[in-house]
Order: sequence, then structure tokens, then C-alpha cells
Amino acid sequence: MTYAYDPEIRPWISMLPTLDVTDLAAARAFTAAMIEQLPPFELPAGLTLERRTVPGPDGAPDVPILVFAPTEHNGERPALVYGHGGGFVLGDSEGEKALPAQIAAEVGAVVISVDYRLAPEHPFPAPVEDYYAVLRWTAKNAAALGVDPARIAVGGVSAGAALAAATALLARDRGGPELCFQLLDIPVLDDRLDSPSMREFTDTPLWNRPNAIHSWRHYLGPRQEDDPVSPYAAPARATDLSGLPPAYVSVCEFDPLRDEGIAYAQRLVQHGVPTELHLFAGTFHGSGGALPMAGVSQRMRAELIDATRRGLAPRPTAA
Repeated sequence: MTYAYDPEIRPWISMLPTLDVTDLAAARAFTAAMIEQLPPFELPAGLTLERRTVPGPDGAPDVPILVFAPTEHNGERPALVYGHGGGFVLGDSEGEKALPAQIAAEVGAVVISVDYRLAPEHPFPAPVEDYYAVLRWTAKNAAALGVDPARIAVGGVSAGAALAAATALLARDRGGPELCFQLLDIPVLDDRLDSPSMREFTDTPLWNRPNAIHSWRHYLGPRQEDDPVSPYAAPARATDLSGLPPAYVSVCEFDPLRDEGIAYAQRLVQHGVPTELHLFAGTFHGSGGALPMAGVSQRMRAELIDATRRGLAPRPTAA
């Protein structure tokens, strides 16, 4: 099918690699090979990068993290716990360092990227519990990190945004840590796969309905068709979104995930959560990262950085 892609994106479509998670081993090898071909990551000036592990969920392994921190700061900084993309089955923090580093550098935040366990080897709830464990560690160690405990946020891209949204629900329902913001960049949210965009976009680049089907099967693990799905796995299933932190939600026009992101943002607003939503015309899932030279990709990144800066800004005190 022909889609009205942004003019700067259209010429590159035929040159993009095909990602097919039906053969997961091949998809992982292909993704790793593609990352190896990218230019070496250069840490922005004024940042440190620390690799460490933190305690995982009860009875589970420690969780590897990357900590991007500004070297110069006045007082306590905000923090963003960040999840990488990959459909719950691909990727790691090492392969997705550019955006967390940019956020840390331009926002002046400590960004903690979570190397959560992947499905199908570790299906739900392992990935989201890893993410929540890192959030708890961040809040507990705020003083040592030089972080303002009142300005801790969650965020991520694609599947990482799903984990961020789910962790916001967990933090609310488990009594903390308190969050000031959630950054949901082209989020995965709904396992039911019945939105108009999910039914329509079966052949879009990088991510499409067939990939989404297999991704959710891996993430949810062995189950009967009528088994209930937890809202901590698929946040769109949450019936009550009240009491969640303010949100920024971005979606792409030609993305099977488009409509579930729009619907989630709308429901956040209806439940009293301050929410910004931006649909970027002419784009597809992951186009911002795959084609960073396009003007629309640069606008997407600039708006994400600005929204994060505002979401992590100190709250005015009451007079």
C-alpha cells in the first residue's frame, strides 16, 4: 500500500531494512549487526556515563543500568528512568544510548537507562518489574545521585514507553515512588490489536501488525485465549487512569500503534491527568531514529526534549 510519507522521508523508505520478529533469533542477529554498523557513540561533553547493576525484583537477578549524569549542576537534579525500545524482545541499553544521553545533556537530568530482561525468555511481569525495581532504587538513592526526590519521572520509546506507562500505574497502586512526569514516545499500550491503525498498517517499515502480533505473544507468554491480561502488561486495559503523573504522548501517522497512543492520551485527559499529545504527520514507527536527518525527525526530537524539560522542571510553590 502507498502512504503519504513526509517528502524528506519518502526517498529512503525502499532502502530501510526489513524487521521481522517472526524469526526472533534472526531478528536479534540482524539488529545487532545493524547497531555494529552505526558510528561509534560519543558521550556529549559535560556528561559522565556509569555502568552498574542495582537490586532486581525479589528473587530475580540484579538489573544492569546506564547512568548518564551532568558533571556540572547546582543543587539537586531531576531524574528520568528510561526504557529502550524493541518490542519487548529486542535491543538493550547499550544499543540505544544517544537519546538518553541527549536528554541528560540538554535537560540537565540524571537519566537512568534500564537494561530490562527480554521476552520470550522472560515474559511479563519480568521486564516491568525490572523497570519498577530501578525506579525504587533511584528514589531510595536520590541523595547519593544528587537527584531531587520530588522530580523523578519515567519514560521510554515504544516497548520502553509501555514499561514506563505500566510502571506509573504500579507506582500509583503500590504507594510510590511518587512521579512528576511520564514520557511516552510512540508507546506500545494495547495487546488487543483491534484499533483501525493496527488493522490497517500491515506492511509499514520497521513495525507493523504482524510484528506486533508476535511481540505480544512473546511478552504475554503461554496463556489461554480467555486468560485476563494485566493492565501492568497492557496499560490500555487499565480502567482507572486517575492519579497518574502528567504525560507527554507522541504518535506517528503511519504506525499501527497510532490509535492506541491517541486513545490512551485521551483517556488520561478524561481522568484528570495533564497530558500533551502530538501526532507527527507523514511519519512511521521509528522513523525519527532511523532517519534523523529529516526535518520532521528533528522536530520530533526537539519537542520530546522540550516536553521532558518542562515535565522535570521544579513545581512552583504555593504562595
